[in-house]
This record gives sequence, C-alpha cells and structure tokens, in this order.
Amino acid sequence: MRFYMTPGSCSTGIHLLLEELELVFEVYLVDLMKGENRTPEYLALNPKGTVPTLVTDSGRILTDFMSIAWWLGRAFSRSRLMPLELTSELKALEVMNYAVNVVHGQGYTRVFTPQIYLPAGGDAEPIIQQGKQMVSTGLAWLERCLGQSEYLLEQFSIVDGALFYVEFWADRIGLPLPQACAAHYQRMLQRPAVRRVLLEEGYSSLYR
Repeated sequence: MRFYMTPGSCSTGIHLLLEELELVFEVYLVDLMKGENRTPEYLALNPKGTVPTLVTDSGRILTDFMSIAWWLGRAFSRSRLMPLELTSELKALEVMNYAVNVVHGQGYTRVFTPQIYLPAGGDAEPIIQQGKQMVSTGLAWLERCLGQSEYLLEQFSIVDGALFYVEFWADRIGLPLPQACAAHYQRMLQRPAVRRVLLEEGYSSLYR
C-alpha cells in the first residue's frame, strides 16, 4: 500500500489506524505549504488535491478520510475496528461524518484557512473566531456521544481516529477540550500506535 499524507493533518487519523492494524505501507509526504498537492503528478492520483490518499495493494485509490477509514475497517474486519452490529455501524457513520465534515470541514477550515471565506482585503479574525466557536460546539456534541465511555463505540474503532485528530488540532491551537474529550485524547495519546505515529510525524514534545 502507498499512503500519501501530511504530518499533523487529518491524515494523522488514518496514519494511526494503519499503525493499529500493523500493516506494511509506504509513506509519501505531501507538503501542502509548498503546493505539492497541486502538482500534475499528485492530481493525476487524486484530482481533488487533498490528503489523505491511500493506494491499496490491488491498485484501488481512496481519496478521503471516511472512505479510507471505512475500507480499513471492512478489509481487515478481524481487527474489530469496524462494528459488526448495524446500530453501532450507523452510529460510527454518523459520528465520523460529523467530526470530518462539520467540525473539520466547517469549523477548522475557518480557523486554518479563513481567506477562503473572505473578500479581498477582508478581516480574517472574525472568521477565525467563528470557526473556533463552531469547533467548540462540535466538540460538545462529540462529548455527548462519548458519554462515560472510554471510546466512541464499545471499543477502539475507526471513529476514534477521526475524533483524535479534531482533538489534536484543538490542543495545538489552545482550544479547551470538553472533559470527556480531554480524557479520550489523553487515553489515545497513551496507545502505542498513536505514540509511534506522533513521534514519526514530529510531535515528540507531546511526550516530554
């Protein structure tokens, strides 16, 4: 398998799932700041110009967080990263969709790329603050989903990869996590696979 990722991005959530599964894969770093996601070579692979991208051993190309996570859970079902019971499967889909498409797609995009919401010469700060409020609202909903559980479903699953990266981003920008999310984040940091991923991606300071 070939895995195209950017350290510290949403692809970190997929990276940790690959490590949890102990799969053999090649890593290709995509520098978003240098525009490497817009090169002809990368766009030929992923016309959306996004990360993550996963090329499976059969040559299938998956180009978004949810499809990659879902495929990993299905393709390696013995790992139990994907719930078997229908109700839990639907909850997994609902929660992961909310984390990826609402908390990330609507909230964090305003925090990290406010310029896409602004007219030329506009003030970015109100957009950033709006994004932070949207993230906080989203994390509060995710906390209700967690409840008193250690993980979002009965055990660690693909959904926790999505929750982890939105918690990780909150930590990086100094946004307080709700109590249950903070506990989940700390629990995730102690998982050996997560530790390996963060050390590989250059975040050793989290373990000092």
